[in-house]
Amino acid sequence: MPEFRTEEDTLGPVQIPADALWGPQTERSRHNFPTGQYMPIAIIRALLNIKKAAAQANMETNAISEEKGSLIVKAVDELLALSDEDLRKDFPLKVYQTGSGTQTNMNTNEVVAHKAMQINPDVEILPNDDVNKGQSSNDTFPTAMNVVALEALDKLKPAVQHLIDELKIKQDKYWETVKVGRTHLQDAVPLTFGQEVSGYVSALEHDLKYIEQLEPTLEELAIGGTAVGTGLNAAEGMPEKIAEKLSQAYGLKLTAKSNKFYGLSHHSGLNVVHGALKTLAADMFKIAQDIRFLASGPRAGYGELHIPANEPGSSIMPGKVNPTQAEAVTMAALRVFGNDVVVSTASSQGNFEMNVFKPVMIDAFLESADLLTGTTMGFADKMIHGLTVNEKRMKELLDNSLMTVTALSPHIGYHDSAKIAQAADKAGSTLKEAALKSGKVTEEQYDEWMDPLKMTNADRHDYED
Repeated sequence: MPEFRTEEDTLGPVQIPADALWGPQTERSRHNFPTGQYMPIAIIRALLNIKKAAAQANMETNAISEEKGSLIVKAVDELLALSDEDLRKDFPLKVYQTGSGTQTNMNTNEVVAHKAMQINPDVEILPNDDVNKGQSSNDTFPTAMNVVALEALDKLKPAVQHLIDELKIKQDKYWETVKVGRTHLQDAVPLTFGQEVSGYVSALEHDLKYIEQLEPTLEELAIGGTAVGTGLNAAEGMPEKIAEKLSQAYGLKLTAKSNKFYGLSHHSGLNVVHGALKTLAADMFKIAQDIRFLASGPRAGYGELHIPANEPGSSIMPGKVNPTQAEAVTMAALRVFGNDVVVSTASSQGNFEMNVFKPVMIDAFLESADLLTGTTMGFADKMIHGLTVNEKRMKELLDNSLMTVTALSPHIGYHDSAKIAQAADKAGSTLKEAALKSGKVTEEQYDEWMDPLKMTNADRHDYED
């Protein structure tokens, strides 16, 4: 067997590894753009599904023969049946290539054509004329982008809901567990840990709602726009048929009823939905940060929470436990923040009829969705699920707090209450000792007015979602 075979494209002959399913345009790109990560395999699978749907649509509109169309469909089905690892062998191109994703579209066309001719060598299947019939990289690649973005959201949403469910268990369990509130990193009036957690729950429920409200914009497909949005060379009815078949393949509600000039040159949908991912990342960062601070210690920190010991925390300090799940979440959040800059900037670069930052945009989007999905699940299962409260420490801090003096204010006034707090702080005494010493309240009054649980209004539910 020869090591290479020679094929030609419009620029001339190209030597290709003898056993490769790709053709000359893939081979050129493989050498011209060797840097960075591989094109996400989800994009490859989406493009394969688009080629299959296009072949079926072309057969239904009599734009391609039944013989050729059926062969393309069979070739795609065999490729889609491969594992991701096996599929990658024939899709070796990188994200950092042409900004329209043309080389990856052609990689798909060439592989499908060669696979079809392996199945039936007697029928010539051409990458451009047959597999790419009625299409352009300019409409297939953005179509694939929207499809895989929706697919990624379908994995992310259950992960967020799972974290919400785990947090709700803690919210209910500790609804009446009183602790010190903190504002400006300083002691504040009491609240319950359940109330504190309810804020986390509400934030995540809002984030989930934002994603669900925004994701329908991704259902509008660019397919049918071909080169510049005019639909040149696409058979009438083909875009709608492709959208229908992709909807069935992915279980989505996709539509080709969209402005193609928008679909090729703007990626507002990806941009706005990634904004919701950034918002989720920001809330996840805040929640993880709170948890790891409240669990700091065990002797020299806040010490209000006990977190699961998932692995040894130090190579030198025996017995140390670190908030590793929280650290993973916060690092992932930073990457999402960075990806949002990539997506926003890339989205702004729709010069004239074509945005030429498509590959890096969808790669950043998918990385954000994947990172949030994985770290959210890990945070829910490996930290929140096993989280417990150190009630003794919470009570100790609460008893030592000066800000519960706020409950005296309606009875003796703000000014005298402040004097009591300042006196207690200066003397290092308890608030009760300073209050009684002031002569402004009796012990009976103090015990009646200074009920920490009553101060939290934990029996009220009008502020809950």
